[in-house]
Amino acid sequence: METELKSLSHVQTTLEDMALRFGPKLLVALLILVTGFLVASWIARASERGLARFAMEPPVRLLLVRLARIATLAVFVMMALQNLGVELLPLIAGVGVAGAGVALATQGVLSNVVAGLTIIFTKPFRVGEFVAIVGVEGTVEEISLFSTVLSHADRSRVVVPNRKIVGEILHNYGRIRQAEVTVRVSYGADLKRALATITDLVRANRRALSDPAPIITIASLSDSAVQIAARPWVSVQDLGAIESELNLEIIDALRGQGIELPSPQLEVRLLGAPLAQG
Repeated sequence: METELKSLSHVQTTLEDMALRFGPKLLVALLILVTGFLVASWIARASERGLARFAMEPPVRLLLVRLARIATLAVFVMMALQNLGVELLPLIAGVGVAGAGVALATQGVLSNVVAGLTIIFTKPFRVGEFVAIVGVEGTVEEISLFSTVLSHADRSRVVVPNRKIVGEILHNYGRIRQAEVTVRVSYGADLKRALATITDLVRANRRALSDPAPIITIASLSDSAVQIAARPWVSVQDLGAIESELNLEIIDALRGQGIELPSPQLEVRLLGAPLAQG
């Protein structure tokens, strides 16, 4: 029993000694870390306000703000470790070795980061533009280090890993697209009047842009009709709506002017068929 009491007393004495030796240093280190978090948040907000004055893409601005926050935190972490008496050079070497192992284990994540930096600085597309890539398309909603988010007209979102984007063929439509509406009129119709009518309807539509100017042409001459195509430029979000509106308006207008809209016809002839007996 006496031996156990001596052991407990020795442990208590050791803990008290360690508390007296390292307690103040640990408390100071915690204060340094708390101060670092506060300073890093302040620097991030200040950096964001300062960068807002420049014509800069949102992903680039976000990246610079995060780098400023991380760099500030790193400085304060190093100060806290030095206060605790930790040798930084061996620690940095150990972190480097561990980082190499982590890099091998997370190649996919790192490739996304590298691809994200490539996208942010080369700017093959910007937030708000409509793009088509790797079998998906949509308006660019967000560009981050790891992925790019596309939004569809049906309010769904597609998250594409950045490594799937870099090196692929990218179709960037920008912020406008060219709609296409076609109509068939008979060969006996007044084509000039039909073209003028369709042109007036397209220019009067509130969704059609005046610059670039819409294109209204005779697209082709089929077997049973003349095909007229109207190709106005519209904002990306108006593409589906204007095609529906123009289809209805063009049909109503041409019918109102007596211009014939022939139905598709298919003539089938049987060669060598026996003659019908009377």
